[in-house]
Amino acid sequence: MKLQGALRTGAKPAEIAKMLGCCRATVYNEIRRGLCVQQHDAEFVTEYCADVAERKYQENLRAKGPDLKLGHDYAFADFVEKKIIEERYSPGATLGYIKEHDLHFDTCICENTLYNYIYRGDVFFNLTKDHLLYKGKNRKDHKGTASRARLPKGESIEKRPVEVKSRATFGHWEMDSIMGPVHSKAALVVLTERLTRYGFVFLVPDHTMASVIKVLDRLERKLGKDFRRVFQTITVDNGSEFQDCAGMERSIRRRTPRTTVYYCHPYSASERGSNENMNRILRRFFPKGTNFDKVTQTQVADAEAWMNSYPRALLGWRSAVDLFSEFLAA
Repeated sequence: MKLQGALRTGAKPAEIAKMLGCCRATVYNEIRRGLCVQQHDAEFVTEYCADVAERKYQENLRAKGPDLKLGHDYAFADFVEKKIIEERYSPGATLGYIKEHDLHFDTCICENTLYNYIYRGDVFFNLTKDHLLYKGKNRKDHKGTASRARLPKGESIEKRPVEVKSRATFGHWEMDSIMGPVHSKAALVVLTERLTRYGFVFLVPDHTMASVIKVLDRLERKLGKDFRRVFQTITVDNGSEFQDCAGMERSIRRRTPRTTVYYCHPYSASERGSNENMNRILRRFFPKGTNFDKVTQTQVADAEAWMNSYPRALLGWRSAVDLFSEFLAA
């Protein structure tokens, strides 16, 4: 509006540029953009109009940006929709799967571009941002917890070997449990190998120490003499279900301990980061509030198989089952 007022007073572009603090070319370009024919009384004159200039500016803004790289590649669009909607893949995992399995489409885009297409809402037929599992929700602050920490029944994580923390060697696990709502009994016991991120998920009848020990006994029977090599250490929190340290460490096959259990510091879930992330992935199948009394062994086995076959960015878009099989064979 300042430019329009200045022109009506007869000011020259050079004077207007000095007044506005810009170069003369900017003023000339703006005048050219806002020129239009207007009627004054019975006379039509061509002059600058600020409203016309603004309208053209906004139109040019909307027209900016490259054309969609997707084009008419319907095969790629269908594949992406199937992976994300039906198979619960993330956009990154979908592109990683394409790369790992050497699939070829006319379209080749990066993860950020795929996210942008999804959030646009007008690129895919069925896929929308509502199909994305994680949308950056704020986490609650749990500082100032009033309850007292339970003392660990075994070795502290501070005494755990350095190579375990660095994820340099195979055979070190984290263990946790996932509970259902109040008044439900069944729960999940989840074990995650720190190097390969491979996981075991067991449906147990209750949230007790006895159920956890039965899970380890079952694994020892399955792996036999290899149990000690595969399960060198297990890191747990201070939950009531993990208080029988001697029971978890004792072997059902020999007199020597089958593994070594380490306990995290109180309220330090980050010390079992792989476990926490696996629990988060499992929530795709069993959202918070799921009553595990009504969940079947088959459903748990399907979730475990999906999770271990899921391509992971931190594994170079390989799956945990591929890496775990390699180390197990070695």
